[in-house]
Amino acid sequence: MLAVRAGNLDHATRLNPVYKRAHQGDTARNNTREAGDKPMRIARRAAFAATLASGLAGLPAYAQAPACTHTAGMVVSLTGPAGRFGQAAAKSVELAFNELNAAAGVQGIAGCRLAFDLRDAQSQGSVAVDQARQLVDLRRVPAIIGGIISSVSIPIVTSVTAPAGVVQLSPASSSPTLTRMAAEGQTRGWFFRTITSDALQGTAAARYAMDQGLRRLAIIHVNNDFGVNMVNEFRRAYVALGGTIISTTPYNQGQASYAPEVTQALRGDPPALYLVSYPGDGTTIARTWVQQGGPATFLLNDGMNSADFIRDVGPRFLNNAFGTSSGTVATPSTEYFARAYPAMSGGFGAGAPAADRAFDAAAILGLAIARAGRFEAAAIRDAIRQVTAPGGTEIHAGPEGFARGLELIRAGQAIRYVGVIGPVEFDANGDITGPFRKWRITNGEIVTVGQMTTEEVQAVQRQLPPR
Repeated sequence: MLAVRAGNLDHATRLNPVYKRAHQGDTARNNTREAGDKPMRIARRAAFAATLASGLAGLPAYAQAPACTHTAGMVVSLTGPAGRFGQAAAKSVELAFNELNAAAGVQGIAGCRLAFDLRDAQSQGSVAVDQARQLVDLRRVPAIIGGIISSVSIPIVTSVTAPAGVVQLSPASSSPTLTRMAAEGQTRGWFFRTITSDALQGTAAARYAMDQGLRRLAIIHVNNDFGVNMVNEFRRAYVALGGTIISTTPYNQGQASYAPEVTQALRGDPPALYLVSYPGDGTTIARTWVQQGGPATFLLNDGMNSADFIRDVGPRFLNNAFGTSSGTVATPSTEYFARAYPAMSGGFGAGAPAADRAFDAAAILGLAIARAGRFEAAAIRDAIRQVTAPGGTEIHAGPEGFARGLELIRAGQAIRYVGVIGPVEFDANGDITGPFRKWRITNGEIVTVGQMTTEEVQAVQRQLPPR
């Protein structure tokens, strides 16, 4: 049994890319935020780490496997408001690394097996920096997957990965600040992400809101880099398109009650609420909104398309809830993931926020290590663009696809990984572009109602006044 410290999943996957969470149904409730339960949340956070420690299991047995191990780092929120995102993402990385190891066989990925050392950021930037620094300074990892939320990813890149020259690959941090930092040279070329920037998503949300007749609304948003930037981009487009924002109310995470924020947002009798949040705090805010007599009409950000959020708020209150998320282009990888992930995830569906993009982040990293031929940061960084660039032979996720890709790499041929979210290509800032999914909640289910292409979003942006 590997030793794990509560709140610090230390060496949990040093030799083991697979971790098992026992009692998934209990740990899933760790992030349900209800008024007055702050002491219980603290207890649950410790219990989650302890449960995870007790449930660690060994690697799948392979008839032939390399004797050495390449260990990447992973810093995501397993507890706190974004805990469910990180839990889903960790299972995705587990699946991707297992499939890559199985496909590589005795030859390995750059000669060794892939594993990851999983750390809990606790949805806090300071904790994330401490965990990332341990991975870099003590474990000497050349690459880190994470964080999930921008308020975690930004301090990691500024304080740890960029100064140290370590690859950082985020599956879910969407703040435009990261693009600006890259353009200004602050990320030094070490940061990549498999999610589109909120500079585009805010515009997509504004257009979708107007299309649904939401021409007047109040806003409540998490008071961090993600929430502030999402609202700024939304406001710019929404007002230009003719919408009216009655009030904008920021909130700080982890409060026992959000009654004062909801009371303030309800002034002026808004007919709808744009809630930019995470499922934990967002559940408490949405329930308080309804309890105080707010209209059950919501516009939601990407992270709120969560089964937990719907269950805990109550499906009957969300039949007039709409949202946008980074979209996907269906590929054989999408079909593979839809089959494979739910079967091993311990209760997460293939549509869980961050799950698909975390899988692609891990797959891209693994293939880049194979392309680099060595477990060194600079070589991996350069190879990330090589395995996703147009022109190579397209390969997909899953045992056959990964085996084919590794065979081509060994033969010195170019590949292009076309993943669960579709083909991606990283620009000079480490960003990708892609479509946006338009969805709504109907009878407790998240239903996709259409997509907006990148070109359609950019067409709206061209109509907006200069900044």
